[in-house]
Amino acid sequence: MDMNVDISKFKKCRVLVIGDLMIDEYLWGDVERISPEAPVPVVAVKKEESTLGGSGNVINNLAALGAKVFAAGVIGAGRNGNILLKRLGHLGVDADGVIQEQGRPTTRKTRIIAAHQHVLRIDRETKKEISGGTMDKISRFIDRIMTETDIVIVSDYGKGLITKALMNRIVKAGKKHKKMIIADPKGLDYSKYSGVTLITPNRKEAALASGVEITDGSSLVEAGTKIMSGAGIGNLLITCGKDGMALFEKGRKPYKIRAEARQVFDVSGAGDTVVAVLALALAS
Repeated sequence: MDMNVDISKFKKCRVLVIGDLMIDEYLWGDVERISPEAPVPVVAVKKEESTLGGSGNVINNLAALGAKVFAAGVIGAGRNGNILLKRLGHLGVDADGVIQEQGRPTTRKTRIIAAHQHVLRIDRETKKEISGGTMDKISRFIDRIMTETDIVIVSDYGKGLITKALMNRIVKAGKKHKKMIIADPKGLDYSKYSGVTLITPNRKEAALASGVEITDGSSLVEAGTKIMSGAGIGNLLITCGKDGMALFEKGRKPYKIRAEARQVFDVSGAGDTVVAVLALALAS
């Protein structure tokens, strides 16, 4: 997977993102006392923010880097779903592949942050698999729009969209149109992603999927090798937080990529940024 990256070419890239769209909410405040009702802190909220989350974070990164993005996913038909669609529209995203399903909530995650510490997260979501009708609609969109895109990203957060059946259709369409597919996986069975170009689990996910406790470089290599052989994957990138990343390619020795650590209060979304930049590097 050799690349000569020219960032100026990112603006010419067209990327299809298939995944679990969410709204991320942030409540910022201070802890001034303990509640008299229970031994829990009372957070006095000073500021509220919301942004696209899940595959929406991947989309946000791609759009910020100038790429043209096509989105496919499923959301609710209510107010939050409409807010999400409006956010996609503001980014110039083609959201024709985003299906609003009656009776399904739009995934919303609320994070409460006090004194620069992430103290609580509230999730409003369902993990119910999409209906057959919704899968057919998304599949038709994917097959049609792949002719207009350079690369495909599958952002799986385990919210019922990326079923094995849909994944098979995505891989089939990718082969038909000769498109690279990068999958950010979820769950323990990575054979679900067999046929994609590359998967990008983090260290914890790789340890769980491989059954290998990753404590050092040798156990990292063992886990990566086991995933590659067991899942039918040609390329694997394991993100390791402050310890960088490890790239596994069939027929080559693993390659370690160093990182410069920063102090952050919330690491959510870091993997999405890696996927977005990697996709643009490959597509350009």
